[in-house]
Amino acid sequence: MTYLIFGLLGILAYVAVLRVRTNRARNWARTEFDPPAYGLAPRDRLDPRRAGPPPPPHRRQESLAIAEAARARNWKPAAAYVEAAAGQDWDEHWSRFELLTSLAEQDVGWLKAWRAADPGNCDAAALEAALMVHEAWAVRGTGYAHEVPEEAMRTFRAMLPAAIEAAKRASLLDPANPAPWVVMVTAARGARCSHKQFEELWRGLVERAPFHYEGHWQGMQYWCAKWFGSDQKMLAFAKRALKRAPAGSPLPGLYLHALHELEQRGTLGTTLGGELGRQPVRKVAAALAQVRPDHERLPVLRHLLAHFAAKAELHRIALEQFRAIGPWCGCYPWTRHDDPVAAFELARGAAVRQAGARPLPPELRPKAPQQSR
Repeated sequence: MTYLIFGLLGILAYVAVLRVRTNRARNWARTEFDPPAYGLAPRDRLDPRRAGPPPPPHRRQESLAIAEAARARNWKPAAAYVEAAAGQDWDEHWSRFELLTSLAEQDVGWLKAWRAADPGNCDAAALEAALMVHEAWAVRGTGYAHEVPEEAMRTFRAMLPAAIEAAKRASLLDPANPAPWVVMVTAARGARCSHKQFEELWRGLVERAPFHYEGHWQGMQYWCAKWFGSDQKMLAFAKRALKRAPAGSPLPGLYLHALHELEQRGTLGTTLGGELGRQPVRKVAAALAQVRPDHERLPVLRHLLAHFAAKAELHRIALEQFRAIGPWCGCYPWTRHDDPVAAFELARGAAVRQAGARPLPPELRPKAPQQSR
């Protein structure tokens, strides 16, 4: 009993010291912090509209051209666009697939024309199945199960088995294409698939694309506590992805999404405490350092990493992420605050202070952009 009491007192003392240290860092951040002196974007350049820089002009132009063609019921540019990534980069293929899904949600006419002209195309058939999943989720809404009206929940659950069957038919048109399997994995939790049924769908996906980012994110959702798993099963799933992902893949970032899920549900607790809790965060940081800098998923992951690294007292890692993020702060966790810019600025300053960073030489500090005359 005596040892237990001393242990509890030690924990309480540590928490108290940590709280004092954090409060001092925040006070310093509010009163003395000069961002450029530490390699960070100036306050007046912080932008809460986006998580990261906008896509390059050629990507925006390409997307606009496909959208304009779709409005004119011309499906061929969309078909060529998604086909160009098939068999090479399945994450890029899915990114393009998602663009086409959003266009079909606005106007399905072009997709119907595509299906009629080329009924054997796997992507077109998978798009139809994906739309069925989206329509079901629109009926359900985004709230927790107890917040959804009973009639809406019944309709939602009744729609998803048909979407899975449509995706299975699409998968027969191109056995190598993982897109139909991502659709099935996405629908699985809403369709209340058993663990055994889900595992069959999961095997179908990873046989075709073992490191598919969106597929893993959807799989993690199935295994979280609010669906058909638990906090432990979700974390184990995310840690396996972290361990197995190849160099250069953003997939290790899935672990950050698992932490986010715990935080949203108020069950993060001591997950990040001690060396055992910090080790996965360190591994995620090392893995994301190998991802190409312009990868579309990297900005969101950097924000999450900065946030959770700070919670794990890995302040140098947090500071590295803030430097890489630049001025962009339109992302969780800053957007959960009334003033995302202020929340982001406070977190940056605290990271600088608690990392023990020293001001950079003037020549290495970020320079304000010159205004044209």
